[in-house]
Amino acid sequence: MKLSTILLAALSASGVNAYPGMGKTIKEVELLARDAPGDLSEELLGDLKTLPSRSLSSVGKAVKGILEGKVSAESNSRNLIRLPLGMWLCKIDTCCVWQHIADDMESMFRGESSRCTDLARQAIRIGFHDAGTWSKSGGGGGADGSLILSDEMTRFENNGMQDMVAEYRKLYAKYHDQAGFSAVSMADLVQVGAKVATVVCPLGPRIKTYVGRQDSSEPNPDGKLPSPFADAESLIALFRDKTITPRGLIALLGAHTTSQQKFVNTTRAGDPQDSTPGVWDMLYYQQTFGTVDTPDRVFMFPSDVNLAKHPETRGAFKFFAKPDSNHAQRDWNEANGVNPQDYAREYVRLSMLGVNNINKLKDCTKVLPRAITSFRNKDQSKLDKWLKSLNRNPISKKIAELLRIGEEITVPEQDIPVTPGAKM
Repeated sequence: MKLSTILLAALSASGVNAYPGMGKTIKEVELLARDAPGDLSEELLGDLKTLPSRSLSSVGKAVKGILEGKVSAESNSRNLIRLPLGMWLCKIDTCCVWQHIADDMESMFRGESSRCTDLARQAIRIGFHDAGTWSKSGGGGGADGSLILSDEMTRFENNGMQDMVAEYRKLYAKYHDQAGFSAVSMADLVQVGAKVATVVCPLGPRIKTYVGRQDSSEPNPDGKLPSPFADAESLIALFRDKTITPRGLIALLGAHTTSQQKFVNTTRAGDPQDSTPGVWDMLYYQQTFGTVDTPDRVFMFPSDVNLAKHPETRGAFKFFAKPDSNHAQRDWNEANGVNPQDYAREYVRLSMLGVNNINKLKDCTKVLPRAITSFRNKDQSKLDKWLKSLNRNPISKKIAELLRIGEEITVPEQDIPVTPGAKM
């Protein structure tokens, strides 16, 4: 039990009028508890739950350490040499083919503006939707590639990911079928793709990446993914059933920082979820929570707003929405010594849901692109003007499309419409 919980219980048991000012003290403690960000899960997953420590491989020990918060979930280790795909050394090095795959992915995910593209956003979402069907209560499902290998893409919640699914099928055919790398699984393509996409997005973390997952063409359980219209209580319960705490849920939710929504409100297709779509920054938290001003065009999922207000998740939202965005970003997605920070740690957890051979996985983090640790949009003034308008004319739609594919806004600033009455 946490100290704040014990203190609250002790104070409450004593009665609020035990001495002058006790009522005020209890109120202050309650407010502190409400605004505390909470803790991340340390629960183990898959085969790590039953294997004794002496039987753990180097990867098994590393993943266990990440899940327990004792080992960093990020790494800057990189390949110094890219071997030709046909070289015999590449055939015996597990990670060699993944370097070629990651390079192909990077070219899809990085736009001319250096912002990440819609394919990158889809890849991040696919990584969650493939793994997130697993639950403690229901079993089955998880990071097994079934999103693509079964009929799961016909489900409504998976709409909008078709383009990247098609690219994954091409990559699988190229490397698994044609090049003969039989160890390349769809399950790994999906999770490696999510990690590559995340680090390609400017300011995104470089998350440790493991391969060796087993594929399944069996459809995963339905009804295990969150709705953008859900209430906070149901979302908290849904994620707890996946070993993800309220703080972990809010950390993962931050991936919406790169988003442009399409199907939650089709009349506003292309509208972003913060003022810097395609950039992995803290504005999503700050604008959803209300720490900073939010332009008219920024679109918020009802579920996100619900979580920002709920007592169990409000503290984490507030924690990441600090005005000192550099400090908040370090807490959110950067490693600090042996204290892995929230997004990276929670995404490693997510990528291991339903994986029962964690101890046999291989570490291929070295194939990931470099992290972009400093970034500023060259076209931010144009973007800001567009964000202040809800205009849907062809120019506004063109800007949304340029942002979608990661290109700079080429429309002259004076031609960008502004809705009468919008904030200037």
